[in-house]
Amino acid sequence: MQVHYLQHVAFEGIGAIGEWASTRGHDLAGTHAALRPLPEVHDFDFLVVLGGPMNIYQEQDHPWLREEKKLIRAAVAARKLVLGVCLGAQLLADVLGGPVTRGSQIEIGWYPVELTPAGRESPVFGRLPARFSALHWHGDTFAIPPAAVHAAFSAACTNQAFEYGAGHVVGIQFHLEETRESLSALVDNAGEDLVEGPWIATADELLAPGAPFAESRSLLFALLDGMAALGA
Repeated sequence: MQVHYLQHVAFEGIGAIGEWASTRGHDLAGTHAALRPLPEVHDFDFLVVLGGPMNIYQEQDHPWLREEKKLIRAAVAARKLVLGVCLGAQLLADVLGGPVTRGSQIEIGWYPVELTPAGRESPVFGRLPARFSALHWHGDTFAIPPAAVHAAFSAACTNQAFEYGAGHVVGIQFHLEETRESLSALVDNAGEDLVEGPWIATADELLAPGAPFAESRSLLFALLDGMAALGA
C-alpha cells in the first residue's frame, strides 16, 4: 500500500505512523503542504493529514490550504483511505461540510476519550477500547459532518472523532501518533500554548515518565490496521 502524509510544520511529523508503515510493509512518502507540490490522487492509497498550529480558515495567511483541501476532497471522492489528525481532522471535516469553530475549552494533555455507541460498533474504532487515554493539543473543534458517524468524545470536547464512508475516512481530534521524541519537539516549539487552564497540562505532565506512549502506539496500530483492512 502507498501511504502519503501531508505535514504542516517541521515539528509535527508522523511519529509512530512511520513505524506502523514500516512494520506492515507499506511504502511511505510525505509532502510539506506549504512547500508543495502536492501529490496526485493516483499517487497513494492512503492519505494521512497531520496536525499544525494554523487554523483551517486562515487561507489568507496560508493560501496553500485551498489546494490541500482540494486534494483531500478528491481523495475522499476517489474512495481512498484518508486519516485526519487534529488540524487534519478539522480540514477533513471542513471539506465534508462540518464547520470548524473555536472550542469551548483549550485541551492540552493526556485525557480520557470515550467511544460513542456507534464508535463501538465501527469496524475501525471498534478495535479500540471503549475508553482510553490520548494526547490532546487543540483549541478549535469540528462539527460532525453530514453523513458521518460521531465516534468519540471527551469531557472537554464533545466531537473527538468521526468516520465517513464506512470507515474509509476517519478524523480524530486527539493524537495517537506521538512518541516521546515527537512530543518533546512539540513542547519545545509550541510551549507558549501551555498557559493555565482547566484542561491544559504542564510540560512536565505531558512528558512524565509514566506518560502512556506505548499504549498510544498500540491504539494507533489498531486504528490504522482497521482502516488498512478496509482498503485491502
